[in-house]
Amino acid sequence: MTTLDRLPILERRRIQAEVVKPIWEALVAEAGREVADRVIGKAIKDAAIEEGRRFAQAEGGPGGMEGFLAMQHLWTAGGALETEVVEENGTDYVYKVTRCRYAEMYREMGLAEIGFLLSCNRDGTFVDGYDPRIRLQRTQTIMQGAGHCDFHYRMTKGDEA
Repeated sequence: MTTLDRLPILERRRIQAEVVKPIWEALVAEAGREVADRVIGKAIKDAAIEEGRRFAQAEGGPGGMEGFLAMQHLWTAGGALETEVVEENGTDYVYKVTRCRYAEMYREMGLAEIGFLLSCNRDGTFVDGYDPRIRLQRTQTIMQGAGHCDFHYRMTKGDEA
């Protein structure tokens, strides 16, 4: 585990954003917004999948929904997210995010337009690395202007993954 891994996730995202911001701005200037968003988006997704794999390896393999639920405190630490759980059982974890300090932080940093790429973009792909049987369905995010984020994680059968 690195020193960065020991920091709250909100703080890690702030540090990462400080590094990514000038890279994204240079890419926009050099190649345009579409290319910059595609390159940064892919890099963040790849990093999220790898992070999910590291979490799974630390637990001895894919942790299923139970292991995934046991980690949720990492993303909400320090009030980073305010959530309302709608349903939680062995196969589904459905909740709303009613306050997102990640979105607030990106706005304060002048990165509101790519906050989704830097943070929300990770949510579904993290589970691809952690346990490919878990799928995320989400239709809206605070980061993209909605009043709340709607998360529905579902544990699929192995043949659905």
